[in-house]
Amino acid sequence: MTDKAYPTGLRSTPTRHRALRQRMAAPGIVVAPGCYDCITARLVEVAGFDAAYITGSGVSMSALGAPDMGALSFGEILDRVRRICDAVSIPIIADADTGYGGPLNVIRTMREFERAGVSAVQLEDQEWPKKCGHEPGRKVASSTEMEQRIKAAADARIDADVMIVARTDAIAIEGYEAALERAARYREAGADIAFVEAPQSEAELAEVPKRLGMPCLANMVEGGRTPVLPFPRLEAMGFKVAIYPNSLTRLFARTGQDLLGSLKSSGGTAGFANQMLDHGQLWSLFENEKWQALEKRFQ
Repeated sequence: MTDKAYPTGLRSTPTRHRALRQRMAAPGIVVAPGCYDCITARLVEVAGFDAAYITGSGVSMSALGAPDMGALSFGEILDRVRRICDAVSIPIIADADTGYGGPLNVIRTMREFERAGVSAVQLEDQEWPKKCGHEPGRKVASSTEMEQRIKAAADARIDADVMIVARTDAIAIEGYEAALERAARYREAGADIAFVEAPQSEAELAEVPKRLGMPCLANMVEGGRTPVLPFPRLEAMGFKVAIYPNSLTRLFARTGQDLLGSLKSSGGTAGFANQMLDHGQLWSLFENEKWQALEKRFQ
């Protein structure tokens, strides 16, 4: 039996790192909706997107029941990253926070995320414990410290196609111009993609790719500090990557509230039946047919 006959979770995906780098070099924008578990990752892939983004906030809420305040351990995050990478064949961009410590921690983070199947590792210049980029209370490390994180990550990389995303949270602390200066320095240190967090207006957002002259990522957070724009508009501005990290998280939370409220008041779920996948559709989302065929082959 060929590897392709196996379900995604049991087959190898050796070329997805190269696929992301090639997409980054080609015209157009890479849209990476956020995921935080195997269900959300499968939804992103089946919907036909080129990549998925593992959201640290979504992982924290779903795994720990806590907001994104750096409370999860590296081991807990790595376990979730491994499982998500195994569940899909598309490239994964993964939030690795600050790298979880000093240079040796960054090296280990890069090695472990690459082994897990991550195609682009995102590092940020906050001090630990980090916080959500659209919440108050953030503190940024020196640009020199962040440059060393990036250099350590680049040195640890085995597959040259694995990319490094450098995020700066400096707008909220040092201002817009300082954030752009940091992003430029991070490119010199070895970053492949610049992520300037939380521009305050569409005009500020538009200036990022113009000023940096490198692949840039736009973070679309509903209700956050940055205007949420359709990805064709971001592409026209010059962005190469657009992430919508917690759109599914917010939708599921709202829809779940509504369904459970209806169940409690009406006594059933019939009112939401047309918004659900039925039993067979849900199992097919996870390639039930391939799992069944594989089991039958060895019975």
